[in-house]
Amino acid sequence: MQLSIIIVNYNVKYFLEQCLFSVRKACSTVEAEVIVVDNASVDGSLEYLLDTFPEVVFLDNPKNTGFSKANNQGLARARGKYILFLNPDTIIADDSLVNCMHFLDANPQAGACGVRMLDGSGRFLPESKRSFPGLSTSFYKLSGLTSLFPGSARFGKYHLSNLSEFKNAAIDILSGAFFLARRKVLDETGGFDEDFFMYGEDIDLSYRIRKKGYQNYYFAGTTILHYKGESTRKGSLDHVKMFYSAMTIFVRKHYRKKGAAPLQAM
Repeated sequence: MQLSIIIVNYNVKYFLEQCLFSVRKACSTVEAEVIVVDNASVDGSLEYLLDTFPEVVFLDNPKNTGFSKANNQGLARARGKYILFLNPDTIIADDSLVNCMHFLDANPQAGACGVRMLDGSGRFLPESKRSFPGLSTSFYKLSGLTSLFPGSARFGKYHLSNLSEFKNAAIDILSGAFFLARRKVLDETGGFDEDFFMYGEDIDLSYRIRKKGYQNYYFAGTTILHYKGESTRKGSLDHVKMFYSAMTIFVRKHYRKKGAAPLQAM
C-alpha cells in the first residue's frame, strides 16, 4: 500500500463529498486507501456518502472526540507507506498525490510535506508555509509588523512571506489541512498529540518531526483548494478560545525553558 488518506469529518457532508470525488480521481494511478473518521456528525454524513463511495472505510464515532484523536484512529487503521492527513473541506488536484510522493522519494531527508493552498476565491493561503511561533515571531505577528513588512525575512517570518509561493522550500510548520508524512517518521514521532482537541496539533507534530532530525517542506509543485473553516463554523462559538488554549499547550510543552512566559499569557 503506497498511501493512506485520513479525513476527519464533522457536519460537512457536501464538502466531504467533493473532497472524496477529487481524491478518487487523484488515486487513479496510486495504490491507496481512504479512511474517513466521522466525529458524531448530525447532518447525516455517513448515510449520504456510504453508497457513493463504497471504496472508502468509514469509521463512525458516537461522540466528537476531537481532531487529533480522530486522526489517530485513522492512523491506527492505516497501512500505507505514506500517510496523508486531509481536511474534508479541500479539493486536491489530479496530480497532488503522485507529485508529492515523488518529491518525498527524491528528498530522503524530508519527513513530511505540505502544498500550495488557495481559498475558495483563489487567493493564496499564507498558512501554507509557516515558522514556529517563537517569542519574536509571535511579537512581530501580534504587533502588526508582519503586515507592515510582508516581504521582510525578519518581520514576515510567521508566514515566511519572503519566500515565493511558487518555489519549494524547507519550512517549520505544515498545515493540518494537507499533511503528508512518511509512515516511518510517524512511527518515530507518534501521531497527533491528543491534548490538542482542535488547532495547534499540526504545529506540535511539525515540531516533533523537526526534533527527530527530519525536514518539513513546502512543495509548490501542486495546488489544492481549502475552503477554510467550514467544519468549525458549524461548531460552538468557543473556537477562538480553543485556538489560544491550543497555543498555550504548545508553548508550555515545548518552550517552557525558553523564556516563553509572555507567550503563555497571550
